[in-house]
Amino acid sequence: MRDKILEKSGEMFLNLGFKSVTMDDIARELGISKKTIYKYFPNKVGLVGASTEAVQEAIDATILFIKGQNHNAIAEEFAVKAIFKEMFKNAKTSPMYQLKKYYPETYAELMEREACMFRDCNVDNLAKGIEQGLYRENIKIDLIVNFYFTLIFGVFESDLYGHEMKEVMKIEYEVLEYHIRAIATEKGIAELEKQLKIINKNH
Repeated sequence: MRDKILEKSGEMFLNLGFKSVTMDDIARELGISKKTIYKYFPNKVGLVGASTEAVQEAIDATILFIKGQNHNAIAEEFAVKAIFKEMFKNAKTSPMYQLKKYYPETYAELMEREACMFRDCNVDNLAKGIEQGLYRENIKIDLIVNFYFTLIFGVFESDLYGHEMKEVMKIEYEVLEYHIRAIATEKGIAELEKQLKIINKNH
């Protein structure tokens, strides 16, 4: 039952917003009493924290699965981005923005976990890209990871870009292109252009 509650609340929080979904809404959707939810989670803050963690674990597992496929480094980055796009396709506003605004402690915990996963994934991707001749050999990996992290999460931190999920995803693709152009070899640029053609065809 705990897993069912987590799955349903995670889906509702992502699609309808952390603030607007109530414990009553979740209980109604699941056809259970609110008391049953409180048996597993002390309050809404606890449920938001647990469901955020569960969603993040699902994302991390999917990213690791993609990394196990035989993609080149640049195709891998686009495959990961496609997962996020699919996962948040029904979300009206950015879940990260909502978390930061209404549940700052949960947001801070998420960012701490996310920073580790992001760093590991990107160090791995950069090393792979250098090996494949897609990224320049002389790039400073640690610095590039920090630049990219600042750019990606800066989109959620700032009010410059708006908070509609559709717009946020478009900007994320722009950030990815910006990131790859900054570090790619000629071979890498050719692969980037190929990936951009694919996503433009699908939009």
